[in-house]
Amino acid sequence: MPHISQIKIPATYMRGGTSKGVFFRLDDLPDAARVPGPARDALLLRVIGSPDPYGKQIDGMGAATSSTSKTVILSRSSRPDHDVDYLFGQVSIDQPFVDWSGNCGNLSAAVGPFAISNGLVDPERVPRDGVVTVRIWQANIGKTIVAHVPVADGAVQETGDFELDGVTFPAAEVQLEFIDPADEGDGEGGGTMFPTGRMVDELEVPGIGTLTATLINAGIPTIFVNAGDIGYTGAELQDAINGDAAALAMFETIRAHGALRMGLIRNIDEAAQRQHTPKIAFVARPAGYTASSGRTIAAGDVDLLVRALSMGKLHHAMMGTAAVAIGTAAAIPGTLVNLAAGGGARTAVRFGHPSGTLRVGAEATCVDGQWKVTRASMSRSARVLMEGYVRVPGNSF
Repeated sequence: MPHISQIKIPATYMRGGTSKGVFFRLDDLPDAARVPGPARDALLLRVIGSPDPYGKQIDGMGAATSSTSKTVILSRSSRPDHDVDYLFGQVSIDQPFVDWSGNCGNLSAAVGPFAISNGLVDPERVPRDGVVTVRIWQANIGKTIVAHVPVADGAVQETGDFELDGVTFPAAEVQLEFIDPADEGDGEGGGTMFPTGRMVDELEVPGIGTLTATLINAGIPTIFVNAGDIGYTGAELQDAINGDAAALAMFETIRAHGALRMGLIRNIDEAAQRQHTPKIAFVARPAGYTASSGRTIAAGDVDLLVRALSMGKLHHAMMGTAAVAIGTAAAIPGTLVNLAAGGGARTAVRFGHPSGTLRVGAEATCVDGQWKVTRASMSRSARVLMEGYVRVPGNSF
């Protein structure tokens, strides 16, 4: 067999929120991978180490979870009033595809810091000490994200005392604003954040029954159901679900039928090739539980409980984009999320997830009978873990 040399590509391995991913500048990618298509997908699959029938991603940068099988491509923005264009690829662990259908809210926290450190933001806008406002165009979903990134001694500040449940060590706080996060799709509801036109639906799922559900497009398309309706309390940790093949199959069936109802797919079979979206989550009224870190979460610490699945497994904390969906739904009276939080009007909610708690805010208004959300906000943190080059065999793409 002829010897094939490896090539090296400049890259940065970053944590953003409770996720990790490999970040690239668009201009640093090989020519064939600078445009969407099979070559780009093949390259990113090989970088991450997929598809891996062993489910470990040993021969790549992934770590065999939905939170770590991620890639980001950034470039100077060509759009007015934006600094950087941000493209996110969720890499399947065991299948040969990259899902480009949504954003990663957690890695969004790392986009501003990367952009500043890699010259994608005008250096004249970077003070010696202070905060840089980075306007990000999220290319997957066509939305604006505003990141407020702390700077010290002329460089991005990464260390600090901000603590984020699901992340072991404290770091510097990065405040994020998701502007007009509702997806204006073409579902039954005429392009509102509720694709069926209703805040609560009766979702028929063959083999499972009819479930009360809130189907919302905000941050990321998300299906919310009541925990009690599917036999859970809302206080579950990963082991209670991820080791239960029957439970995972049930959630995937609900997700597929919810995707069909939301107009995201045309037939059930398409759901298997759209793993990143929609998300499925279940909610419950506040209750005490022990988080995965061993910390006790009291019922009074939260407004409600939420557990969400990503790429077919219960997430260890909460996806950032799903947190946007939670905050938005909580702000709209009558949704399952709002009712679990006690109902009524609210502009912020603190929810319990497997690793602890998270607060997210949202500004929602009802105009002519249609709910609109102008922004959602939350705080995350980000840190460079490694920078240099990734190497892949030269025939990988």
